Amino acid sequence: MAKSEVILIKNVVGLGGESDQVTVASGYARNYLIPQGFAIPVSAGNRKWLENLKKRRAEREVHELNSMTELGKSLSKVTVTIAMKTGDDGKMFGSVTTGSIADALKTQLEVSLDKRKIHLEKAIHALGEYDVELRLHPEVQCALKVIIKSSNPLPAPTEEAAAPAAARTEKRGRRVASGENPGKAVGTEPAKSEKPARKPTKG
Repeated sequence: MAKSEVILIKNVVGLGGESDQVTVASGYARNYLIPQGFAIPVSAGNRKWLENLKKRRAEREVHELNSMTELGKSLSKVTVTIAMKTGDDGKMFGSVTTGSIADALKTQLEVSLDKRKIHLEKAIHALGEYDVELRLHPEVQCALKVIIKSSNPLPAPTEEAAAPAAARTEKRGRRVASGENPGKAVGTEPAKSEKPARKPTKG
């Protein structure tokens, strides 16, 4: 199979990045890469263009590294809160995914982040506080604090549960108002101490 050397002028997944010089099948280069504007043939004139591409790529990568470093510092100091519906037992309906966290970042902090840069071993299925790893750049990682809370309102006490408590409170109020001692049995009185009999005096 005939081969051709080309210079990539755009990133091509699985092949290389901008300014990379790669060897591919001649038909792939002739029919796809070059017509679609992903590559140019290797030639004396294009080698000078290659140097400009490399310089531009290096400048862009430095800028991206600096931007991601600053973003990482900022995100490591903030907290994102996600509200999820739960059942009476506190268990979540559904789960929190990398897409959920990316949406929360966009909504709450106006930060647009590719969900592929958010690393979760598995989706989150329980309420709580989590440190989620962000892989912003090959040289920049940080942890984002994510709090998962219930969006359900607290359940109101039922009438059956409230009635016994109200009855106990009312009964206690009546006993205090009547002067009864709640800690003493009703109808009992302390025994009166008897005075010793006086001895008769001699006349």
